[in-house]
Amino acid sequence: MSITTQGGTHSGQGGAAASGFQGQQQLDQMQMLLTISRQVASTETLEEMLRTIVEIANEQTGSTRGSIFLNDPQTGELYSRYAQGDVRREIRILNDKGVVGHVFKSGKGVIIDDAYADARFEQSIDRDTGFKTESILCAPIRTARSEIIGVIQLLNKKEGSYNEEDLKLLEAMTTQAAITLHSAQKLERLRAERDQEMAFLDVVADITSEIDIDTLLQKVIREATTLLKADRGTLFLNDEKSNELFSRVAMGASIGEIRLPNHVGIAGAVFKSGKTINIPYAYADLRFNPAFDKKTGYFTRSILCVPVVNKMGKTIGVTQVLNKKGGVFTQEDESRLKAFTAQVAIGLENAKLFEDVQNMKNYNESMLESMSNGVITLNEENRVVTCNAAGLRILGVTAQEIIKVPAQEFFSGENSWIFDKLVKLADSHEGDTLMDVDILCAGKATAVNLTFLPLLSTDRKQLGSMILVEDISNEKRMKSTMSRYMDAGIADQLMEGGEDLLGGRSLTATILFTDIRSFTTLTESLGPQGTVQLLNEYFTIMVDCIQKEGGMLDKFIGDAMMAGFGLPIAHADDEDRALRTAIDMIVRLDEFNRQRASKGMMPVKMGIGINTDTVVSGNIGSPKRMDYTMIGDGVNLAARLESACKQYYAQILVSENTIKRLKGTYRLRDIDLVVVKGKTQPVGVYEVLDYHTPESFPNLMEVVNHFGNGIQHYRGGRFEPAIQAFQEALRRNPADKLSEMYIDRCNTLIAHPPGDNWDGVWVMTSK
Repeated sequence: MSITTQGGTHSGQGGAAASGFQGQQQLDQMQMLLTISRQVASTETLEEMLRTIVEIANEQTGSTRGSIFLNDPQTGELYSRYAQGDVRREIRILNDKGVVGHVFKSGKGVIIDDAYADARFEQSIDRDTGFKTESILCAPIRTARSEIIGVIQLLNKKEGSYNEEDLKLLEAMTTQAAITLHSAQKLERLRAERDQEMAFLDVVADITSEIDIDTLLQKVIREATTLLKADRGTLFLNDEKSNELFSRVAMGASIGEIRLPNHVGIAGAVFKSGKTINIPYAYADLRFNPAFDKKTGYFTRSILCVPVVNKMGKTIGVTQVLNKKGGVFTQEDESRLKAFTAQVAIGLENAKLFEDVQNMKNYNESMLESMSNGVITLNEENRVVTCNAAGLRILGVTAQEIIKVPAQEFFSGENSWIFDKLVKLADSHEGDTLMDVDILCAGKATAVNLTFLPLLSTDRKQLGSMILVEDISNEKRMKSTMSRYMDAGIADQLMEGGEDLLGGRSLTATILFTDIRSFTTLTESLGPQGTVQLLNEYFTIMVDCIQKEGGMLDKFIGDAMMAGFGLPIAHADDEDRALRTAIDMIVRLDEFNRQRASKGMMPVKMGIGINTDTVVSGNIGSPKRMDYTMIGDGVNLAARLESACKQYYAQILVSENTIKRLKGTYRLRDIDLVVVKGKTQPVGVYEVLDYHTPESFPNLMEVVNHFGNGIQHYRGGRFEPAIQAFQEALRRNPADKLSEMYIDRCNTLIAHPPGDNWDGVWVMTSK
């Protein structure tokens, strides 16, 4: 940079002309300075004042752009405001950085012809704003007391280069405007502080009116971080039961509830000491634990943590804010946060107390709702206040029909004596219990135990009363239990017989087992949800078939079912009922499969085994869990027959024990004499064919006749004639796989003769 000036002596007319020109320049400059004073004084805001000064300075020096940086003594920064579109933005830099920082600290103006060649120039501002700085003229803004309050910077002279005359002119302009500018800056600060205080009062009023603690915590943290221009904040409250500091909200990442011992870390130190901790550089402080930063990926720079003290001087928690935007937390920030927490402490205590009361209320309500006995509470005016779910169920009413209803109105008619008891209770304040009394519930007499209790305050004042209702109706209890097993009509009959029927006893019953074929393949194609839906639809159909014939569903075993006929109440035709149930099951299953086929779904196949024998029935299990069921060899044989359906290509197999007891006529065929696994005596097995149609089994009776002839030859050891009979059966129904099986079995016996002791009995080697 070079600055040149012209000197020398002048005389005569030339000297007079020069003197006159200089006088005119001084007059123009004075006029310009007066204009600055007037225009600056006429502005209303600091932004308008700054813009006016910059516009005049640009015009007088021929500059392209200019900025005024004012010093913020609280943060040690120089800030400049400028407009970018419709948004007003602010640039802040430390007051010892860059060209403007150098001028502010030195108090001397500078002229720079090539900005990018000067080491003091901050190129980042050009990158942020998109402007290209070439030359700079920068001067301090100094008051009449020589106090430097900021810096003015002009950029890119339009013609030529900046010179000393430009610098002197700029310094004169800033000096002229400095007094008004300094006053405006102070006024703006006062206005900002006033607005901040008013906003502070509004925030406190809004926060202290909140009673929900979660909402309150969110508001406190949101306003505290906004108030202090922090990046993140957390409010910890002390849990006196566990001696932990807990927080349910933390701005930034969602981290849920935080709990830590109330003596650990910075928050614990503040809580225990009751003293504020202000840490400008967190990682330089040994009390700071960086583990949380590592866990969340957050970087903590500065920390301000103050105690939350109630009106009694007791510390109830701490408020912690992190990472002051633009610097570190100041003494003023400490005072402001202390004042804020002091104001909201009352609201926090109230909200915490309300939450404790609400938790206790919820606990009591949950306890009442889980009780099997009815609980009704009434106020001192004998108006119903609450009635739990058990009470509504026992009384047979809805909540709308009893809540807020006067007791005299609700307990009227045949139940009016209950209101009389309440009146007596209010006078005597002594409880009373009535055992095994009848009350009218939904038009039906119900046997109950009633207990009347007074509700008294700690000073024995009447608050209301409570009625405990215990349902002791045996019929209701037994019917509820037995409805799991049987039709409601059978349950009604069982009630007449008493509870002895549920005890252990030996009786003759017909057992029916069912099972789905290739169930694994079905589950793989359907998936979990589809499998559950299929089973629900399938079992609904099967259970309906059982109950329609008066059977008792014993249990579900995965995709299998076990049912009994003849227990707990016997019928004269239980064997026929079981057989009709099995036939109905297959018919209904075919209808179900046609519906599935129309939707492109796989069909469901099943096998059924039926046996009649002596079984033991009763409530079997532990005192905590019992089931009414049946056990014995007769049950096992029914299960073996169901499994054998796969081997004999059948859908219903029945033992000769059941066949002998049938009273009706059915289409059956004798298919084998077998010894099931675990037994030594053979049993005759029959296939039930009544569910077939001419399409599903052509020439059924002819096939049965030829098959019967084949079985007689087979059991007599005449295997060649047996094969011919089975072949005749196949000619009339080529799909009869059972005939094919016997042909294969006869061929095997011809190849390996069984000997003279052949009796036609087949031994099953698997279950």
